[in-house]
Amino acid sequence: MLIDIPEDKDPIGYVWGEMVPGIGIAASQFSLSVYEHSTIDLRAFEAARLRIAQINGCIFCQDWRTERDGQKVEAGFDDAVENWRTTDIFDERTRLAAEYAERYALDHHGLDDEFWTRMFEHYSQAEVVELSMSIGSWLAFGRLNHVLGLDSVCVLPGH
Repeated sequence: MLIDIPEDKDPIGYVWGEMVPGIGIAASQFSLSVYEHSTIDLRAFEAARLRIAQINGCIFCQDWRTERDGQKVEAGFDDAVENWRTTDIFDERTRLAAEYAERYALDHHGLDDEFWTRMFEHYSQAEVVELSMSIGSWLAFGRLNHVLGLDSVCVLPGH
């Protein structure tokens, strides 16, 4: 861990809440809202989230599985996400979510008309905006925690 954490402090709470409360608390509220208010179906949501976790190398996020109404994605879903191009267990929405996350993180300038045509065949404009904000949150905060060495002690806000 790059940041000195007092022994009696939770690392995430200290860094996000005490070191930079004006930014960290708002950031944690945004991060939590992505989980609490998402309207994207669970499989597509998790495909995008896990692809960003894989790209970021965030240990916690790769192990985490979002739960909704007592449901989580099946075991092995993370392997399918890593192989989103060839897996046979994804519908087109889920495959596009993984593709979008990867391209958003690695080649956002390469999101061309062909991609957007496919995307809007399966997602509404509001869903694209929501997914974009979610991916942005995971990309930024996952990298922040990984760079600072916090991902090994990370928990999602409110969990």
